[in-house]
Amino acid sequence: MVLGFLKGKALIDEQKLTGESMPVVRSEGEAVYASTLVREGQVYILAKCIGADTRAGRTIELIQEVPVHDTRIENYAAKIADRAVLPTLLLGGAVFFATRNAARAASVLTLDFATGIRVSVPTTVMAALSAAARRGILIRSGRALEQLAQIDAIVFDKTGTLTQGDVAIVEVKTVATPIPPLHVLKLAAAAEQRITHPVAEAVMRYANYQELIVPARGEWEYQVGLGIKAEIEGHKVLVGSERFLLKQGIEVDSLYASHPNLKQAGYPMIYVASDGILQGVIQYTDPLRPESRQVVSRLREEIGAEIHMLTGDNQQRASIVGRELDIPPHQIHAEAFPEHKAEVIQKLHNQGKTVAFVGDGLNDSAALAYADVSVSFRDGSDVARETADVVLMENDLRGLIEAIAIACNAKQIIHQNTGIIAVPNISGLAIAATVGLTPMTANLLNNGSSVIAGVNGLRPVLNGHENSIMGVGNRE
Repeated sequence: MVLGFLKGKALIDEQKLTGESMPVVRSEGEAVYASTLVREGQVYILAKCIGADTRAGRTIELIQEVPVHDTRIENYAAKIADRAVLPTLLLGGAVFFATRNAARAASVLTLDFATGIRVSVPTTVMAALSAAARRGILIRSGRALEQLAQIDAIVFDKTGTLTQGDVAIVEVKTVATPIPPLHVLKLAAAAEQRITHPVAEAVMRYANYQELIVPARGEWEYQVGLGIKAEIEGHKVLVGSERFLLKQGIEVDSLYASHPNLKQAGYPMIYVASDGILQGVIQYTDPLRPESRQVVSRLREEIGAEIHMLTGDNQQRASIVGRELDIPPHQIHAEAFPEHKAEVIQKLHNQGKTVAFVGDGLNDSAALAYADVSVSFRDGSDVARETADVVLMENDLRGLIEAIAIACNAKQIIHQNTGIIAVPNISGLAIAATVGLTPMTANLLNNGSSVIAGVNGLRPVLNGHENSIMGVGNRE
């Protein structure tokens, strides 16, 4: 399921396949995968497998192997209706044989509450789907709506789902107070201009945000996966990893003496040196989406959901995000390929959980397919978007909370409608079978309850909807 390196060295972006947030360096003897992107460098590879035998191909196969589920909420009305037909016929026949009164028997047969249920349940489902669409949430089926109301475990992909999926600068730290942080940023931006590495692009964006005038770059040499040497305004500047600077003979201990907690912070760093002396570091991260903390907290508090995080990223980066979101370590699953993500979903199924999975990449497609409810974004990969039961058209995780609230509200309305139809019709049956009821009165009871239930089923589109799961009452 791999391609083998023959010659060369490259910086490869594996995010869409593995979820690794940062590009990785691959060289001779290491494996690379189909559906990944060469960001820097030039390589010669030997394909050891193609098509369905690659990891991307295997992901598609996993999707195709997922069992097909019935749309239970749409069959709910039909089952109730079918079960009610025979008892109603038997009761009508019994009344006729007992009384020899065709009108009383007709009254019993008229009080068929199954018809009202057949009408009101689909009405409620369609109204809920329409209400969701108006709020920028595409729910593809009644089954997805039903399952949304029963979710008790939610698994999030990390990169691009809980995080923004892009690099952002956190802070610039200098070795000594006299060195301005903006000076370090200017050196880094000058050296890394026009480099396509995500961190280099983030440095340039941050420099532009700080309105720095970036000087021209003289002679330069880029070493894939390590860093860059450049001449900036007559100074020899080095920008790259700690290993890169150490190889160039740059001493870095002074930085840790000035900032003893620097490594404990957990942020990746690029180091900046000028004329053989370390100037400082630039900390960066893949930041959380602005709404992630609120969404995870509300899902945990309002529906008691068990929150898991899945990622192809390394354990250290996964743990940092998990701590920010208060996700327990045993519910953080790092370095997971697509098939591993599907296995986590299946394990939760085996524990009796109703599982939602939220992801946006090709690497999430198998997990999306195996989840009870799969959720993706409008800007997700084509495969993820087509696989998902729910698509958040506003690319905002808060849409998940609103989708669950709409589903819970619809489920509550369906239960109300069952009562609205069943109570008057069953009462009418009792009266018709014992005391007697005219066919016209029975017809009014039957049709009246059906109309009331039908109108009640339109509530999701007729009324505004509170963006709270707690606002819809008991989810059970």
